[in-house]
Amino acid sequence: MASLQASNFIVSSSSKQIHAAISVPKLPRIRLSPPKLQPKMLSEEVKTRDGFIHTVPKDVHRTPSVGETSSVSMAALQQLYAVLEAVADRVEMHQNIGEQRDNWNTLLLNSINMMTLTATTMAGVSAAIGGGAGVSLLGLKLASTALFLSATGMLALMNKIQPSQLVEEQRNATRLFKQLGNQIKTLVDVGSPTQDDVNNAMEKVLALDKAYPLPLLGVMLEKFPENLQPAVWWPMPTHKEKQFKGEVKSNNGWTKELEMEMRQVVEVIKRKDSEDYERLGNKALKINKVLAKSGPLLTGIAALAMGSSHGAWGAIMAAGAGALASTVSTLEHGGQVGMVFEMYRNNAGFFKLVQESIESTLDESDVERRENGELFEMKVALQLGRSISELRELARKSRYSCVEGTPIDEFASKLF
Repeated sequence: MASLQASNFIVSSSSKQIHAAISVPKLPRIRLSPPKLQPKMLSEEVKTRDGFIHTVPKDVHRTPSVGETSSVSMAALQQLYAVLEAVADRVEMHQNIGEQRDNWNTLLLNSINMMTLTATTMAGVSAAIGGGAGVSLLGLKLASTALFLSATGMLALMNKIQPSQLVEEQRNATRLFKQLGNQIKTLVDVGSPTQDDVNNAMEKVLALDKAYPLPLLGVMLEKFPENLQPAVWWPMPTHKEKQFKGEVKSNNGWTKELEMEMRQVVEVIKRKDSEDYERLGNKALKINKVLAKSGPLLTGIAALAMGSSHGAWGAIMAAGAGALASTVSTLEHGGQVGMVFEMYRNNAGFFKLVQESIESTLDESDVERRENGELFEMKVALQLGRSISELRELARKSRYSCVEGTPIDEFASKLF
């Protein structure tokens, strides 16, 4: 009985302990209410579509971002890169075609001279034998006549296209296209290109294509013009109505002294450099015309003399004319007289470009729209192979020569 009471006491006490262990105090209730959204703000700022949230700006007429502002510049940049690729392709084309035409000049000259000298040798042998002892010279005469006629046709064609002059054209075109490519690269690297820059670059490319055409048929430059005309490889400036010229301000690097200096440089270029190169170019043109007509004429005379029935005297005349024809063709194409004429033509074009660039810059009445005066002076000095101090000294001499009425004895360019 006592043990039963003890066990009941233990159970009851343990149950009280378990009840005490699992009972926890109740926490106070806290009510959380979500914030109320204003319908007007929701309609103006947030709209949902297809499960995504899109912010709608309040002000439709907002200021464009930096990316949108530079979109025009980016488009111009892409177009300039396209022009740059076209320029690089033209450089490669002119280099390859120039090498090809240089080979033409060498191969045609060697072939014509070999044909002419062979025919001349046959004519000399025929004259030496003279048909004595019943020897027939018909074979020698026919072969010599055929060679002279072939040399006449090939020489006339060679004189028409002037391969040495064509090679010089490709050399100049390669150099000018490389120069244009460097200008575009500089514009891309240091400037913010615009659509006007793109249009200007394209105009320069097309002007170069027109000045130095690649095809021979239809668009080949005239090899024997009446007089030398300076080469023009830049786009002609559009006509602008001149504004009233007020007093020149000393800003943007321009001063009255600098304007006077540039005008005197133009006068020296006109009176000395341009005039001298046009005179030399016309002399080279006249020499080339005489040589181009003399070569086929001499080979033609040799063919007629060899095919005539004058016997030994006809063969002697053919041998002499053939020797002279070989000398003339070697002097014309071996000496590359056409190349010399083209060189003078391009040099005259260079001086015309310098002259027009200075005059167009000075014609701009608003000095703020001009290129910086100090930079422009440095560019002109470098183009003429002079330092800035030498350029100023040249302008001073030109001004004194105009005052005293004596011609200046110095050329503007020291490069060529």
